[in-house]
Amino acid sequence: MARIPSIDDLDVAGRKVLLRVDINSPIDPGTGQIADFNRIDKSLPTVRDLADRGARLVLIAHQGDTLDYHNLVDLAQHAAALSGRLGRPVGFIDDVAGPAARRAIKALGDGDILLLDNLRYLTEEVSTFERDVKLTPQQMTSTYLVRSLAPLFDYYVNDAFAAAHRASPSMVAFQEVLPTAAGRLLVAEIDALTAVADSPQRPCVYLLGGLKISDAFSMLGKVLGDGTADEVLTAGVTGQIFLLAKGAALGEASEKFIRDRNLWGFVEEAKEHLAAHAGAIRLPLDFAVEVEGKRVEIPVEDLPTEHLILDIGSRTMAAYADTIRRAATVFVNGPPGAYENPNADAGTRALWQALADTPAHTVIGGGDTVSSAKRFIDTAAIDVVSTGGGALIRYLSGKPLPLIEAMRAAAERFWAK
Repeated sequence: MARIPSIDDLDVAGRKVLLRVDINSPIDPGTGQIADFNRIDKSLPTVRDLADRGARLVLIAHQGDTLDYHNLVDLAQHAAALSGRLGRPVGFIDDVAGPAARRAIKALGDGDILLLDNLRYLTEEVSTFERDVKLTPQQMTSTYLVRSLAPLFDYYVNDAFAAAHRASPSMVAFQEVLPTAAGRLLVAEIDALTAVADSPQRPCVYLLGGLKISDAFSMLGKVLGDGTADEVLTAGVTGQIFLLAKGAALGEASEKFIRDRNLWGFVEEAKEHLAAHAGAIRLPLDFAVEVEGKRVEIPVEDLPTEHLILDIGSRTMAAYADTIRRAATVFVNGPPGAYENPNADAGTRALWQALADTPAHTVIGGGDTVSSAKRFIDTAAIDVVSTGGGALIRYLSGKPLPLIEAMRAAAERFWAK
C-alpha cells in the first residue's frame, strides 16, 4: 500500500492548493461568536507552511449542520480569527463554489490565502445528504462542489481528521481527480492514534466515562478483544451500566435517567464484556449525589439511593488516579461526572489532574472530554489532544475511516511508482 504523502512532498510555489480544514467551532448562542478556537489553532501550522512556501491557498471548511442548526453560520469570523493568529491577511468570500468564489480563486497571488464560505450551505455537504443519498467518491466528482472547484487547482490537501468519519464530497471526492497530500495535523493525529491503537506502551489504560456511552461500547469489543487495553476504568454512565450488569440496583432516579435516554440496552452488552474480560474492567467503588445542595458520597455496597448519581466518589478517584499514575499509556474519552455542577466536578478534576501529572503517554479526545480538561488543567500537559470526536472513536474501534481510505487510494492513484 502506497504511503500517504504529506505536504512536504509537494512543490507548491506558485501552485493553487485546495486545503480542507476542520475549523468547525462551538458558537456562543448568546453572542453568535466563536466560543472555542481549538480547531482553528490546530489548523495553523499547515496553513502557515503552505502560504510561506508560496502556495496560492484556498481553504474550505464546514460549520454546524442540520443537527446543530444554531452553529450553522458563515465563516467570516473564522477568517478573521485565522488572520489574527497567522499575522497575515486571510481573505473571505461569502460564496462556496459559485462564480464569485471562482473569480476570487483565479485572482490569487503567491502566498495569498482565501477562505470560502461554509460548505454546509451546499445540500451535498450536509449530513442528511450523506446518510440518504450514499454516493461513491467517484460519483461525488459530479457534485457541484467538486466539478466547480477541482479544475482550478493543482493539489488537494486534507488536514481535517475531526471529520474523517464523514464521506462527503469535500472529504473524499477531490482525491479522485487531484494529486493529494495530508496536512500536518492529519499526519500527527494518525501517527498518535496508531501508536495508541496498534503498539501502546504497557500498561495501557483506557478511562471511559461521559454520557455518550455508545462511544465507549463501540471501542470496548476491540480494545478488550485484541488486548490493546490492559485495564479499562469505567466512570460516568458507563460505570453505572456495568454495575447494573453485575446485578446492582442504583436507585429509581438513576435507573430512570438511564431508561429515559434509551441506554438500558447496553446492560446486556456490558454483561457479555464482563463475562469475557472481567479482570480487565474496573468499576466504581463509590458515587456522589447531591442532597439539599451538598455533595454526599455513597459506597457501592450501600446502593440503591433515591438520589441521582452525579459523580464518582473519593475511593474511586484515589484508585483510578493511582492506576493512571502507574500506566505507560492512558487514553481518555468522557468525563467521570457531571462536571458542570460544582457538587459533581470533583471526580473529573481529580482524574484530569492525575492525567496531567502522570509520566505516561496521554491521549484525550471528544468534545466534552477536551472541554472538561481545559476547565481543570493546562492541556499542554497532555501529549495528544485529538480534534476528533466521532472520527477518533471510529478509528479506535477498528472501523474504516472514509477519509483515510480516500487518501490511501489517492496515494496509489497519483504517487505510487
